[in-house]
Amino acid sequence: MPTDRILAGIGRFHRLFEENRELFESMAAEGQNPQALFIGCCDSRAAPEWITQCDPGDLFVTRNVGNIVPPYGSGQSSIGAVIEFAVLQLEVRHVILCGHTDCGAIRDLDRAADWLAKPHIARWIEYCRPAKTQIEATGLPAEDRHLATVRANVLLQLENLRSYDPVRTGESSGTLTLHGWVYRLMTGIIEAYDSETGSWSPQGGPPA
Repeated sequence: MPTDRILAGIGRFHRLFEENRELFESMAAEGQNPQALFIGCCDSRAAPEWITQCDPGDLFVTRNVGNIVPPYGSGQSSIGAVIEFAVLQLEVRHVILCGHTDCGAIRDLDRAADWLAKPHIARWIEYCRPAKTQIEATGLPAEDRHLATVRANVLLQLENLRSYDPVRTGESSGTLTLHGWVYRLMTGIIEAYDSETGSWSPQGGPPA
């Protein structure tokens, strides 16, 4: 995105701010009270506030390459800090973990890792590797594997989430609910995983 486009967007935001000054001043004075923690991929096409059409203050968001949650004890403290802040301090009632189609992290699993030029990417996407291994073992046709791996990665990262005490405690007490989503870039549809049926189904949908 060109710099002039970004600056023009800031100008539009200033006008939006003035039109909604009461809302923004209220949030500044009273603090935040988000409904959910949203863990997503940092892909520029999958902006959480855009795809959910949430207002400022509705979502507490963290994003990284591949919507990954390293398991507790991995030495990756950033996601742990986010979880603790969201669940223990903000007391969110929901955690949404959202992957998306055409995910670069998932596609990179099919390529030889470049540990010399891209050591951080090579190390990071290994947290997705079990999802790829799982889907390869099913014998799915090649054209179906990407979506299946994206879905499997969402479920894998949800299990990693459960390795953190605040999440595990919140789920067991009924104060926290986890949601696994996949955003389909080509259609705009968000599908959610139903743990009772083991299936994925569209949420919301286009207007009639």
